[in-house]
Parts: sequence; structure tokens; C-alpha cells
Amino acid sequence: MSERLQGDNARFYKILNVSNTVSEYDLKKAYSYAYMTFRGINREKSRDVALAYEVLSDPKKRKVYDQNGEDALTICGRDPMDLFKSTFEGHPFGLGARKRRGNDAIYPLKVSLEELYNDTLKMRTVSRNVICSRCNGNGLASGDLMTCADCRGEGVMVSGMQNNPHLGQNKLHVCKKCKGTGETIKDNDRCCPRCKGEKVVQGKKVLEVVVAKGSQNGQKIIFHGEADEAPDRITGDIVFVVEEEEHAKFKRKGNDLFVEHSLSLIEALWGFQFVSTHLDNRQLLIKSNLGEVVKPDQFKAINDEGMPMYRQTFMRGKLYIRFTVDFPHSLAPLTPDLHKVLETILPPKTSVQLDDMELAKCEEKTMHNVHIGESSTKRARGEQEAHTEDEDRYDGA
Repeated sequence: MSERLQGDNARFYKILNVSNTVSEYDLKKAYSYAYMTFRGINREKSRDVALAYEVLSDPKKRKVYDQNGEDALTICGRDPMDLFKSTFEGHPFGLGARKRRGNDAIYPLKVSLEELYNDTLKMRTVSRNVICSRCNGNGLASGDLMTCADCRGEGVMVSGMQNNPHLGQNKLHVCKKCKGTGETIKDNDRCCPRCKGEKVVQGKKVLEVVVAKGSQNGQKIIFHGEADEAPDRITGDIVFVVEEEEHAKFKRKGNDLFVEHSLSLIEALWGFQFVSTHLDNRQLLIKSNLGEVVKPDQFKAINDEGMPMYRQTFMRGKLYIRFTVDFPHSLAPLTPDLHKVLETILPPKTSVQLDDMELAKCEEKTMHNVHIGESSTKRARGEQEAHTEDEDRYDGA
């Protein structure tokens, strides 16, 4: 027989009454026997048995324990009792159920671009379930529960060959009467008059939702632990999701803003200035440089006039201006003298100059105005009708 370990790395083996070379099979038998021995009699020893088995049944933890004892388990970042809780809470040993986390409540929060440009505060009233204060969440009129008689408050039952526990054939299963809670309702008890046995009641809460400057579309604003309450549950969060509303003037892309401005042909050629109202109602005077010509669909940028950056509000993106140019429908009446003036100012013609003989060889064509979308639709409709007529003619042949 192998020697027993001595010192702080021997206690767990002594609790289960095994040697340090015990096999996995014998360890399970010893644990089953020890658990049955102290079950419902000595809760503290039951915890020690469970803790010893949790450590010795894990090869890595057992190696650390054998080499350095219980203190090493703490040094490695886990207290032995934490190891016990992490394994046996929520397990059907009647040692306390691990609380599950409740669902989060998610709400959309519509925000204008002006509100995202400036700090804003929105008040929102939400409905939520709260634990009934009358019964403290057990749904009973008396508010009291009694220890389950079947499992003696352990939450589990032992089944199998109880007459010979050394065989290791005993099995644990959740107590059917208390469903693993270890507590049952008194026979003469009735439902809580306030919550009608539901354990929770409806409540309302007003939340102050702060939308910080530069918040992005889809960004989440979280109120921790403010969702529906429920007994034996960790309360979830209320989450507001920012939904950026479309703006009539400005378009946002990240931290940059885009806006369109239309110029007349004269402004595009000889210069312009205009006033634009920003999202914080500031008036921006925007003007071209002397002698500058603006082309259609040309972009120009103004630094530090875009959106403020989230949590870096002293920094801003750019404001991009896309210019469109409104051309006149015609220059008539254009006198010869005015024509010569324009030719001296504007760039020279790039069209090909032809003599009379070359012109005589060409076919002159006249253009007309057309909307591409409408023209394509009409042409496609005509082709479809012609194709249908050809099919009808072929079928009737």
C-alpha cells in the first residue's frame, strides 16, 4: 500500500479516505460513499467532500495540489472554495443554484443629426417587471417556504445500490418534489394577493438617456441591471440603440459631413459667396478664391466643420461641399460683339474646323433633348412588343 501524504497536501485525501495513488474509479466510489455518509447530517463536511473531489478528480488541479498543497491553488489565482463554487453551484447537490442572467431589453432611440452634433438628453419611460415586495418574489401569501422533506433540503436524491455504497453505483438525480431548490410550499399556503403568485409586478422607470456628441448610428447606450427582474435571476440590461434620422440637407459618413450646393454658370465662372446654416445654427460664410473656376460635380472641403468625434469632441471631421452648376438652356440672343467678348475670356474651341469640300462629304444630323431613363424604358417596351408580335406570327403560321 502506498504511503499517505503528509502536511497541507494530504487533507483532501484524508477527507475521502484514499491514498495519493487512488485511481479515478476508486476516487468516484470513495466520493459517493463519503457524500452519502454526511448527506443531510453535516453540511460543512459535505462541502469539504465536494471540494476534495473537485480538486482530486481534475488531473491538473491534483498535480498542483500534490506538489504544493492548498496554498498553491490560491497562488494560482483561485481559492479552493472558489473552485468548489465554480463547479458545484448550479449542480444538483443542494449547495446553491447558480443564477442565470435575464434577457436584455433593447429599444431603438431615434436621434436627429442635430442632436448627434450636440449633446442631448432624452427622457424615456420603460415598463419592467420588478420583484414583488409583498412576498419577496416567492409568490406566497405568507412569504415563507419550508425545507423539502424528501431531499432534506439538499435538492437531490440518491438512487442505486444504497446497501453497498462501496460499489460506486449510486447516482444523484434532482429531487422531483422541490425540483432541486431544496424548498417546498406549505400545503395550506396560498398565492400572494399582490402579484397573484407571479412573483413579479409591473413597474415603470424613467431613464435619462444621454446621447454624447459624435455618437454613431447603431451605437449602444447601456443601463446595467435595469431590465426585467425575476427571482433567482441576474437582472439583464436595458439597451438603447441609436438610430440616426435622415437629414434634409446634410449627409453623414463617419465623422465627415456632405452637403450639395448649386451654382449658376456666372458664379461658377466669376466667383461666388453664400451663407450656410450649420447643425448648431452657426452661420458659415463660404466663398470662392479670386479667379477660381468651379467645375460641375467638383468637391471642396472645409476642415474641422464635420461631425465631432465621439469622446474626442475637440476633434472634428471635414465638411465636404459638392457643387453642381446650372447651365442656361440657351445663350440667345447672343450678339456678335458679345460672342467675341466671350471668346477672348473662355478657353479656345476644341472642335474640328472643316472646309467646304470636307463638309460636303458629311451627313449633317440634328440632336434633340432626351431623358435617358425614359428613353431606355420606351425602347425596351418597344423591343418586347416587337418580340411578342414575332412569336404570335410564328404560332399562327
